[in-house]
Amino acid sequence: MSSKTTVDVLPEERQRAILQQLNVAGRVIASELAIKFDVSEDSIRRNLRDLAARGLCHRVYGGALANGPDLSPLSRRRDQYTDRKRLLARKAATLVTRNQIVMIDAGSTNSAIADALPNNQGLTVVTNAPDIAQSLIDRDGFEILLIGGRIDKRSGAAVGTPAIEAIRRIRADICFPGACGIDPDTGLWSMDDEEALLKRAMIEASAVAVVVATADKLGAAGTHHVAPIEQIEHLVVEHDIEDATLRAFGARGLTLQRADPK
Repeated sequence: MSSKTTVDVLPEERQRAILQQLNVAGRVIASELAIKFDVSEDSIRRNLRDLAARGLCHRVYGGALANGPDLSPLSRRRDQYTDRKRLLARKAATLVTRNQIVMIDAGSTNSAIADALPNNQGLTVVTNAPDIAQSLIDRDGFEILLIGGRIDKRSGAAVGTPAIEAIRRIRADICFPGACGIDPDTGLWSMDDEEALLKRAMIEASAVAVVVATADKLGAAGTHHVAPIEQIEHLVVEHDIEDATLRAFGARGLTLQRADPK
């Protein structure tokens, strides 16, 4: 019996599977991928070139290495993978119920979550992201509490001690902290100390924490630890993430939510 786990897949599907393996293992070897997918090494090298051109990995001799988290400005990240983020946001929004206090961190995926929240549900949205507050101002049925502080231009978020202290004075029903990476053993990560402290305050101020993660963030870590995995209740992922990738998260007690295919 063949040991191959994935064969006869479309190039785009193969790239997604390669990216998932990169996020778990940190590196891939072209010759091993060729055997796994039953294709030529030239085909694998083309897949790796395409992934590298999209900024999703770093090519090295014989294979590729995983990238660190995306540190590009929010304005650029907002235009990346919009369909994927929209589907993730739609699933995440189903976890919000009427009359809740919802805390939403800054970030392009979280902006999509704010857009996906239904009108006229008596929701109070607490956010440190001016763009999220602005997007909800003209919609019916929302109370908006904008957390103030120094605005970090890269993240588009208010950060610093005043913002953290304001969050600590609030008790939310559910929060959506932004994720640079989430690992089943070490938990949630950020690439900035101030952002990590603010995300931690959000989680501590909320009854339920939900992490919404694109494929590149699963199994990834950053430079600043936000929270252990035990403080996260739900993980929302894309519909085609392999079960093997998610098994370790489920074993740690997270409720896994898959986005719809379309």
